Amino acid sequence: FFDHRAPMSIDLGFGGDISIERVSTETTPDEPTPNEPVSGTLSKASLGSAPHDPSFYGSPFARTVPDRETIPEAGMPARYCERMIQDYHLLDYNERLNTSTYVNVVFEPEEERVAVMGMKINLADQTVYPSSFQLHDEVVNMLGHLWSVPQPADGQVAGAGCVGSTEATLLAGLALKFRWRDWYKKKHGLTDREVRGVYPNLVMSSMYQACWEKFFKYMDVEPILVKPPYQTMNVGGKELAAHCNEWTIAVVGILGNHYGGQYDRIWEINECIEELNRDKGWQIGIHVDAASGGFIAPFQKDLPAWDFRCKNVMSISASGHKFGQSVCGTGWVVWRQREELSEHVAVSVSYLGGKGDSYTLNFSRPASGVYVQFYKLNRLGMTGYRELERNMMTNAKIIRAGIKAMRKDGKPRFVLLDDGDKHCLPVVTAMLNPDLELGYDDIRLQYVIAESHWYVSAYAMSFTNPETENKEPLFRDAPEGQTMFRIVVKSNLTAKLALHLLKTLESACEFLDEHSDNHITIKMKQRMQNQSHAHLHC
Repeated sequence: FFDHRAPMSIDLGFGGDISIERVSTETTPDEPTPNEPVSGTLSKASLGSAPHDPSFYGSPFARTVPDRETIPEAGMPARYCERMIQDYHLLDYNERLNTSTYVNVVFEPEEERVAVMGMKINLADQTVYPSSFQLHDEVVNMLGHLWSVPQPADGQVAGAGCVGSTEATLLAGLALKFRWRDWYKKKHGLTDREVRGVYPNLVMSSMYQACWEKFFKYMDVEPILVKPPYQTMNVGGKELAAHCNEWTIAVVGILGNHYGGQYDRIWEINECIEELNRDKGWQIGIHVDAASGGFIAPFQKDLPAWDFRCKNVMSISASGHKFGQSVCGTGWVVWRQREELSEHVAVSVSYLGGKGDSYTLNFSRPASGVYVQFYKLNRLGMTGYRELERNMMTNAKIIRAGIKAMRKDGKPRFVLLDDGDKHCLPVVTAMLNPDLELGYDDIRLQYVIAESHWYVSAYAMSFTNPETENKEPLFRDAPEGQTMFRIVVKSNLTAKLALHLLKTLESACEFLDEHSDNHITIKMKQRMQNQSHAHLHC
């Protein structure tokens, strides 16, 4: 199985190379491949648990570099494959110390087993797996109830489990586009072909997530973007309504933007859209992008109505894998009703031995995300989610207070940009105080913090316009070159870890205060060269 005579040359990346032995891509004729069953005593090819069998680190695999271009001719033992992947992952950042994304990273052993079970189930095959699809529908009903959807006559809420909130928003946007198209066609007496030549638009804040760029590009909808002030990072009804016209399929309210965690004032948006539709005779709906806030806002007291209690909210999308605590790749969309909404994106499928409606863009998909979401909803219950929200908001408050207390030369070191301790996401957003005129920015600070295991996301206050592809200021009152950073407080970021992160942040600032660019480490420079300053949408 091993060929110690076939050397390979490795480019070391420093202007030199080295020749080492490689693992052969062929097996010896008298021995089976490691993937073939072996009877009797274990052979060298099986690499089992025989005394002569070396561990992975004692095998030739440990002194060879995997070919990145071709599939190997012969395989290797399962535990060797696992160890090789573990070594790849070892070079990543620690996912539990990654505060840059919203994605849940902690799971109980029981839900990990549930996720593995779901890997074997194709949720699209409702005929073969009717009970699993019933479980899916039960989750949709639970979320519909959580978001105050009107009770449907047949008892089943219109909605679908998706691959993250990206697919959920694409589906919601499509339903709204088709709803608008039917209305516009009747209003102007157009044929199907004629109405398809009309270019519709969608109005929302410039604080959108990357999924909306895909919607504008893939679904041929014009983006009309409203830039908020950097002090609030949210928009209200009058700002959005002022940009609407008869080609507007909907306005989007963001329930927790990914930059600072602020909520758009959806209750206000609803009132303005209601007035606009009444005065103009239009049919503009509201979609709530609750990718991050859908599993936070329902558990916050005294928050004004933002969900289906608002008459013009037609659909809500959310990421189950964020504060819903499910596994990565879990998303949900819920519609107010089937008529004129979800019916537009439903496809009837009958070739799998039965008949069922598919609401998703992709067809085959594993049940893992749905299983884990069902597990979490039942495992935590409403009380558990309330306690998680309480813990995360409390620990965000600890970090926020610590950042506020940091000073340099008698002035605040940072300017806080998030919405504070109430009615927002558990996110802390700030920027280095421009009045200090420091010789470094928040992005440089990010890389120094990363030297101490923590990963904090920093970025410039700019975005790429999805229609013109030009770089523009993110806010209407801040230059695009200004930088900021955010800390997402997830369930695993405890109070003790929060205090350690604050110490790390303070130490990083002190290091940058005292050192010039010449003292920035080689590792930091490589990271700055290899990573762009693009927005982080996760």
